[in-house]
Amino acid sequence: MQAVEGFVDNPGAADVPVSEVFTNEMFAELKALMTAEGWSGIEETEKYWLDSIQGRKIMSEFIKDKSLGSKRLASMPDRVTNTINTLDKGTLNRPTVISCALADMTQMASWWAAWKTFMFDTSVQVTGKGGKVSTTKPCGLLPKIKKDKYPAVSEAEEAISIPLQALCIGVFDAILVHMLNTLSPTGGWQRLKQEIIANIYANKGARILEIIDTTYSGTDVCFLQEVATEMKTFIEGSRLAPTYHVCAPSMPSAADQNSMVLLRKAAFDVASIEDLTAAAYSSLEKKGSLSDGDLIVIAVRDTAGAGYVFASFHGDTDGLQTAAALGAAQVAAAAKEGYTFVFGLDANCYETPNAGKQLGAAEFGAAIGAAGLTSCWGDVPPVDNYTTFNARTFLQPQLQKASKFKEKAKKGDVNPKDYILWPKGVLTLESASKDNTGSQVYKEGEVFPSLSFPSDHSLIACSLAAPGTSKFSRLLFDSSPTTLAFAAVAVAAAAVAVAYLVHKT
Repeated sequence: MQAVEGFVDNPGAADVPVSEVFTNEMFAELKALMTAEGWSGIEETEKYWLDSIQGRKIMSEFIKDKSLGSKRLASMPDRVTNTINTLDKGTLNRPTVISCALADMTQMASWWAAWKTFMFDTSVQVTGKGGKVSTTKPCGLLPKIKKDKYPAVSEAEEAISIPLQALCIGVFDAILVHMLNTLSPTGGWQRLKQEIIANIYANKGARILEIIDTTYSGTDVCFLQEVATEMKTFIEGSRLAPTYHVCAPSMPSAADQNSMVLLRKAAFDVASIEDLTAAAYSSLEKKGSLSDGDLIVIAVRDTAGAGYVFASFHGDTDGLQTAAALGAAQVAAAAKEGYTFVFGLDANCYETPNAGKQLGAAEFGAAIGAAGLTSCWGDVPPVDNYTTFNARTFLQPQLQKASKFKEKAKKGDVNPKDYILWPKGVLTLESASKDNTGSQVYKEGEVFPSLSFPSDHSLIACSLAAPGTSKFSRLLFDSSPTTLAFAAVAVAAAAVAVAYLVHKT
């Protein structure tokens, strides 16, 4: 990875024109495939290729082009095709250096053949917007990039954004394959990738369930975030099926990143579940500000008859929609008089925010108090209580987010992002902890995910005393959106379970 960093920073004579890596012959083949799809804007995309892409230097003028990131011309198609959870063929990955694809990429010809087949010849069944099942190809998942959401995109680029994305992600993937094979001509990079996939990704879902089922057994509510639509089926077919009822959004995320809630069947009357998500969304001042699947809000009674409203939310990268989501969840909860509101979320807030462009942790802490809430980290959460420590490498489509190896702590994502919230004075905090090992231990200063912990957010847990004799423990667990993103908040009703968690933490 340090060699990759050096190649990107100082490519020297290796900074060749794009057309030497993604050739005109390759473009002609791509054009034919796009034309066969019946896409509009093909001729305009060809002009874009001839005038703006083919002559650029691969590093200094393409990979390092900041507008490529701000326009999402490579990151958006990577987001929707990197990992596809299908209904008929399991999980599929685009043949690229930065996915879990195991296709041979040690030769440009074999990679290109696999890439074309995957993008344009593979038929898949997927769950799309509104829960509608459709049959498509990976190339059919490319969305239109709209100028009103991404202002850097011109009106002309918006009009041809689908074929333009196909071109840009093809060029991007080709450059990465070229770079890795230049740096590791004997294929060592691909063997290393296979080891990482086997240890971290292939068994990721099973490891997540293992952590919930063993280390944090006895918990009652799990808030899941950035979860694939198929996570519901995955859990219901796992050893957790007898223990948990899965509440999934009725309008799943088109990007296959959803928030869900698991309820322990022994603790809750699942027949009493009421989905309040639609009411929360309808209360938003700016309609459409939250994507389908980002927020889920449910009401339920426990087996003793006490009512609760549980909300789970994953914020946008800069946290700019977190306040709106919190307000919407509270509006929905307020309609259930006598119910206790508990909100587990990845707020995506920052210790030192980019002013006006990111949500600051201090700002979010103030918003918590203004909303009449408190948190597992206190009434005023410390801005240096980090729950993430990861750094993006130079192998990604948004290079502006990359961190140099020596600056990973300074420029990486080291921030206090994860919280559990409830109305102040309604529940009493007994203990709180965080975990980045899966064994109820948090190692400060250690980058994660790791080979034993599959998340890029720490798991957080707290024990709460409810009115009367009920006691609760809650757990939040979040992981990478680029793979099987998963988060959980758990609630344990039994006093013995709480004692166990308090003792262990």
